[in-house]
Amino acid sequence: MRGVTHATWAACAAAAVLAVTACGSGGGSDGGAVLSSSWGDPQNPLEPANTNEVQGGKVLDMLFRGLKKYDPRTGEAKDMLAERIDTSDSQNFTVTVKDGWTFSNGEKVTAQSFVDAWNYGASLKNNQRNAYFFAYIDGYDEVHPEDGGGQSADTLSGLKVTGPRTFTVRLSQKFSSFPDTLGYPAFAPLPRAFFDDHDAWLKKPVGNGPYRVDTYARGAQMSLRAWDGYPGPDKAQNDGVDLKVYTDNNTAYTDLMAGNLDLVDDIPAAQLKNVEKDLGDRYVNTPAGILQTLAFPYYDEDWNKPGSEKVRTGLSMAIDRKQITDTIFRKTRTPATDWTSPVLGADGGYKPGLCGDACTYDPERAKKLIEEGGGLPGGQVRITYNADTGSHGQWVDAVCNSINNALDDDRACVGNPVGTFADFRNQITGKKMSGPFRAGWQMDYPLIQNFLQPLYYTNASSNDGKWSNEKFDGLVDEANGQTDAARAARTFQQAEEVVRDDMAAIPLWYQNGSAGYSQRLSDVELNPFSVPVYNQIKVG
Repeated sequence: MRGVTHATWAACAAAAVLAVTACGSGGGSDGGAVLSSSWGDPQNPLEPANTNEVQGGKVLDMLFRGLKKYDPRTGEAKDMLAERIDTSDSQNFTVTVKDGWTFSNGEKVTAQSFVDAWNYGASLKNNQRNAYFFAYIDGYDEVHPEDGGGQSADTLSGLKVTGPRTFTVRLSQKFSSFPDTLGYPAFAPLPRAFFDDHDAWLKKPVGNGPYRVDTYARGAQMSLRAWDGYPGPDKAQNDGVDLKVYTDNNTAYTDLMAGNLDLVDDIPAAQLKNVEKDLGDRYVNTPAGILQTLAFPYYDEDWNKPGSEKVRTGLSMAIDRKQITDTIFRKTRTPATDWTSPVLGADGGYKPGLCGDACTYDPERAKKLIEEGGGLPGGQVRITYNADTGSHGQWVDAVCNSINNALDDDRACVGNPVGTFADFRNQITGKKMSGPFRAGWQMDYPLIQNFLQPLYYTNASSNDGKWSNEKFDGLVDEANGQTDAARAARTFQQAEEVVRDDMAAIPLWYQNGSAGYSQRLSDVELNPFSVPVYNQIKVG
């Protein structure tokens, strides 16, 4: 999931006009057991198959429940709406949906709710950013042709409803881990209201999770309230959550300390030296499945010509990760030694040190490699990042200082800030990058496949730099087809070595989830995705 960032609480005047909660009220407009939390506006409308960044993902996790749900502590994929998912060959699956589930508008959740949602998400004409997650289902090439040809079908031939609560899924190849991917929001069910009045649904999404949308003023606030009719085991332990839009996490932190906000789930780097003194045991710092990288625009010939891999590797070796994580992030980040995350563990495919010397600070070797690769394109590297959070500017400056010192050139690297996260993402998806850019990845599900395939497979959903490598693609396909989890993990690691050898992206550091909360709250935890487990938070 792209875009690990958080977003000054918008103007009170605008909020008042739009009839949302008044500024300065930690408990929200309803008072009582409603908590307020910092947030950033999503890039896109909250369609499950069109959200691939953190801010929108937070909301989807509150509004929807899918066939699987990832355990908030272990990350394990556990059955939620799935009564059973059966297969004898890891290619053909029969799904049985639990009885008794409804959407918050009263409509029953059925097998058709899932099949309709998946067909919508996969269809090219709907232009959903997560369409790629359906690529392994038979018929995807017809509903979403990649060759520029016309769409020849509206539905996936590999999906078939066989009863009110049953449907079958036929994949184009074996994919033993397929059931474990089904906790990702793109696979959420959708009510008929989504299709019958799409514009109205987008203004006020209706889901089947523990919360429902009360009001939403873009750029200001989304108010969610607990849904009393929610049938799941993870009911909300509070009355609701007011998600307040901030464009500066320092301002959010100031509001928390002033009693105007209950929860900040991104402690700004500038406050890390003070946070334990300020908050004591109300400061949360836990490992998360997040990796920060520098991505490259491979649609730009300067970064995709023979020898450019030496330039990228040299830049990686010019970055003193340990100094940056120790001084700026106060050890809430750990220097990365591969392209996944330690939260996966060895069984999940994490292999510490896989990057080897390429991720080790060596300024002399860095300078030599960059010279061998033809030098920096245009003589300078400009690292693009979104400037609506102070932390990114700080670490980008530090990375550039490290590169400049290694190359003995004060102008070899400079930061290139873009005002907002939405503008930043729009430039990326519009292929307007001309040099390296910030690329934070928060795992969608705890599998090594998720750290590799969505980011580096040819034309994958979050392959923003458009890197492409046939050997990598082939190894990913091979790994997905293996039924033995350990063997599949080893094959994915071989694919990761291809990423390393070409330095497709520069891994910087693994990121902890961090949060701080007010004295009104208890039972505050972050899940392995660094997102607050809102439903279990108590107020009072």
